[in-house]
Amino acid sequence: MTQTATVNYHVHKPERQAFELDAGGIVGNLIAPELAPTQVAVTDVRRQQAATRLEEASVGFALSPTKVNSFDDSSSWQPTYDDELTKLLVDKIGAHEVIVFDHTVRIDDPEAVRKPARNVHSDYSVDGAKQRLIDILGADKAAEWSKGHYAFINVWRPVDAAINSAPLGFIRPNSVATEDWILLDLIYPDRKGQIMGLAANADHEWLYMSKMTPDEVAYFNIYDNQGRPSIAHSALDMVEDPSIQTIRKSIESRTLVRY
Repeated sequence: MTQTATVNYHVHKPERQAFELDAGGIVGNLIAPELAPTQVAVTDVRRQQAATRLEEASVGFALSPTKVNSFDDSSSWQPTYDDELTKLLVDKIGAHEVIVFDHTVRIDDPEAVRKPARNVHSDYSVDGAKQRLIDILGADKAAEWSKGHYAFINVWRPVDAAINSAPLGFIRPNSVATEDWILLDLIYPDRKGQIMGLAANADHEWLYMSKMTPDEVAYFNIYDNQGRPSIAHSALDMVEDPSIQTIRKSIESRTLVRY
């Protein structure tokens, strides 16, 4: 089944572009480069016969209930959730070692500190991923991991209620041209990174899973040092059922895995 959604693509520019997060020292204040709202057709993989797998599409979906009742501002839930994510990635992608290094709760509310990311992107450039590896492991251990097969994998889960609006959408990597990608700086108050934005292309094949529940997750490839494609993704501006008024809330966890 195909739906229509609006996404915000990046725009090619002659100059280097950047996101500035917590700009001016204000938490949640975001200065973004120019974005181009575009309507796209999105395929619901829940209605397809064949499962979407990480090996083929750089994204997979799984039933994965959690014992965590509240992803609140305390850190008490993190050890339990990190253990659950580690088991998930060992079982689903054959990870040999998993390091969970970041959790971000996003709420689709104008007053929220972290809102859904409404730009078509992937979280790291090649240089950004290599630097992040050093940031997490230190130079010596990063050099050791670089001799083998490692990857950055994100795990995304709805929180509190099934997703009725602004679901997370993905583009099949084999429908993306190399020239679609745009290098973007990511400027934080205390550090600088690099991500990849994506420019519009009519060949892009969008997919998502409808009405994902808090017992379901999407896990997807952000960077793989042996060439598995990074997957472009974004919140989709669409509504499943206009009679339902729940606010989209989710948690996205970033992991580093060694195969």
